[in-house]
Amino acid sequence: MLTRKQHELICFIHDRLEESGVSPSFEEMKEALDLKSKSGVHRLISALEERKFLRRLPNRARALEVLRMPERAEAPRKAAVAATPPSNARTLPQPANDVIEIPLHGRIAAGVPIEAFEGSSMLAVPAALLGGGEHYALEVAGDSMVEAGILDGDYALIRRADTARDGDIVVALIEDSEATLKYFRKEGAMIRLDPANRAYDPQRYRPEQVRVQGKLAGLLRRY
Repeated sequence: MLTRKQHELICFIHDRLEESGVSPSFEEMKEALDLKSKSGVHRLISALEERKFLRRLPNRARALEVLRMPERAEAPRKAAVAATPPSNARTLPQPANDVIEIPLHGRIAAGVPIEAFEGSSMLAVPAALLGGGEHYALEVAGDSMVEAGILDGDYALIRRADTARDGDIVVALIEDSEATLKYFRKEGAMIRLDPANRAYDPQRYRPEQVRVQGKLAGLLRRY
């Protein structure tokens, strides 16, 4: 059983393929379904893949294949039934098992700054770990944030932002060439980047030397 939005999306993709032979872009899918962000499209496509309605073709941009179609009337009819459950029915929460793929941009230092954004691949992340906004991931290198629970080899999930408040953990790009993951502080006319490890000293920079690239939204750790 598909949700209304899943039903609308696969019908839209199917109709576009029938019409032009080319999959719609994520922007077109977002607008067609009146979604607020492309991450919603990622979640819907992942759910359709899990249910074997859709397949992404490897090594091809914007390449989607419709494996099977639901009944066109399925989503509206079932939504109407669900809207009026029996009075003695108990509503069960739906499992939060959607997965989003976000860009993985190399390694980032949690110690001495190193070059950031060494490359780009994709990392599958549970949607429940992310909030609104655009996200990307960085693999943590170093131990300067261990007292904040951020360990070498973790994946830092970053929400894109260009401003920060005192105490935020940010990706700070230093002189447009190096990046580091640190607590953000303002100290008079300077920017101070604080580690979470007493073995490391704070780093101080003039404001024009530092650009905030995002704020920590979550962590992913593999065992």
